[in-house]
Amino acid sequence: MAAAHSSGLAALSAWDEFRQGTVAVVPAAVAVVPFGLLLGALAAQKGLSPLEVGLMSGLMFAGSAQMVAVDLWREPAPWALLGLAALTINLRHLMMGASLSRRLGPFGPWQRVFGMAFLVDEVWALAERRAALGLLHPAYYAGLAALLYANWVVWTITGAILGPAIENPAAWGFDFAFTAIFLGLIVAFWRGRGTALVMAASAAAAVAANAGLGGVWHVLAGGIAGMATAFLLAMWRGKTEP
Repeated sequence: MAAAHSSGLAALSAWDEFRQGTVAVVPAAVAVVPFGLLLGALAAQKGLSPLEVGLMSGLMFAGSAQMVAVDLWREPAPWALLGLAALTINLRHLMMGASLSRRLGPFGPWQRVFGMAFLVDEVWALAERRAALGLLHPAYYAGLAALLYANWVVWTITGAILGPAIENPAAWGFDFAFTAIFLGLIVAFWRGRGTALVMAASAAAAVAANAGLGGVWHVLAGGIAGMATAFLLAMWRGKTEP
């Protein structure tokens, strides 16, 4: 199926759209390689096999949520907490999905549903950029998602295979990896004073939960407090702005 682009882009075949999507996502695919290796290595250190790591990446496909899940992994595994933590981390997909839904005119019902299963930050950003130039074709979206998905699964499995060779992750600084990654995510989310309030509320709730409850409940407490603060700020701005 060819797409008639409305902003100067020539009509392309589905294969050309797919190829262009694949090319567009290459820089993002390269950028996530070290994170995939790191996730696989840390998961192996927690006792997960390469097969289990591959299944996690293939079924979940959410790097930040997988990082949190590996950080929280214990024996026996706290399944309810792992699920709630992943849900909390991935709630931003609701906003990304709502934003992208305006761009999915050429998508059929099943293409919409299946496409959202592969919606990650990089795919969302590149799809929005493509839509700003014209029509977002399902094949272009598939090109974005297919390469990034395969790339992530392959490199996390590779990391799990190589992980057992690293006897002491702390000696390599791997124990700081989660902190460093999420500090980077915080900087990327900065939008001014409102962001500072959200961060402060999240940090205060996490510290209080860690002191009062122990364990790993501080992850959920911080996430819920941050989202609640962001919601209240949005409500307040809606009432005060004309």
